[in-house]
Amino acid sequence: MAQTESEGSDVRLEGTLQASMARSAAIEQDLPAHPGNYRMLTGDRPTGELHIGHYFGSLLNRVRLQDTGVQTWVLIADYQVITDRDGVGPIRERVMSAVATYLAMGIDPARSTIFTHSAVPALNQLMLPFLSVVTDAELRRNPTVKSEMEDSGRPLSGLLLTYPVHQAADILFCKANVVPVGKDQLPHLEIARVIARRFDERYGRAVPDHPVFPSPEALLSAAPNILGTDGTKMSKSKGNTIEIGMDADQTAKLVKRAVTDSERHITYDPVNRPEVSNLVLLAALCLGRDPQDIADQIGDGGAGALKRMVTEALNETLAPVRARRTELMAAPDHLREVLRQGNERANERADATLAQVRQAMQMVY
Repeated sequence: MAQTESEGSDVRLEGTLQASMARSAAIEQDLPAHPGNYRMLTGDRPTGELHIGHYFGSLLNRVRLQDTGVQTWVLIADYQVITDRDGVGPIRERVMSAVATYLAMGIDPARSTIFTHSAVPALNQLMLPFLSVVTDAELRRNPTVKSEMEDSGRPLSGLLLTYPVHQAADILFCKANVVPVGKDQLPHLEIARVIARRFDERYGRAVPDHPVFPSPEALLSAAPNILGTDGTKMSKSKGNTIEIGMDADQTAKLVKRAVTDSERHITYDPVNRPEVSNLVLLAALCLGRDPQDIADQIGDGGAGALKRMVTEALNETLAPVRARRTELMAAPDHLREVLRQGNERANERADATLAQVRQAMQMVY
């Protein structure tokens, strides 16, 4: 029992929040000078359409890092769709929609690799050795797994239990050394760090003095937390999103019915008035202004004036992305070719990594 607790403490204690924040700040400082030193892995589950939470929370940052010169890998995690549901839904359409949105946002397939889980067998094969270095107790303590166990009311699938290990394989197969995450996702990254270290300790190295896997660092996001139209966390599963691909009229209707409160005077107070403040923040993000300035401008204009400003600002901000996305969706052959090329590059990288893993494990016959 003592050994299990000790191993489990690796995940909990390897990186405190403060240490992660310090490392993240140092990386951000170094990025402009040495972008070629960094390889980033990020991505999305195609469980629904990408929305404005993704736009402000991650997509803009991906484009920024790509344009800085960071090696960028963007995963469409199609296998992870089935971690917590009984089917895949309209997955083909959602994958193509995601590719179109990435390209419309400015992700350049000549500089970034866009790929899918299911097309990269060697990535998924890493799950086997990785599972050998983590314990059942560690996986059950992971916040995502623990939350699902407590809230789902359904049996825990083996795939969901090993979800953190699959994410580690995503990160480590391409030797990513930076991963943009929010604070709530740090436990997933810590699992990847622990797996990288334990693999080296248990199985050795393909090349002397060089671990097979780097220890990936968190690039902690300063992105704002965008609430859904119902005032809770914006989520595809809740149906409270404003999708990037929606048209101007659809956006206007959703903003119009967004939850506010009964007080007419508009203030920016995220703690006491989260719903109103969320709309103020959206306008500020679109207009490049301070939220307090937006609130002061609206003043006694009430929720109606605020929603009109948000609608206009959102539609104007998203208009060029939406126009480009419409063009791309009308060219499915181009989208498939982008994904084919990305999958090809991902397979080359995954095959090379798996070869190093087999060599370190003395499984080359």
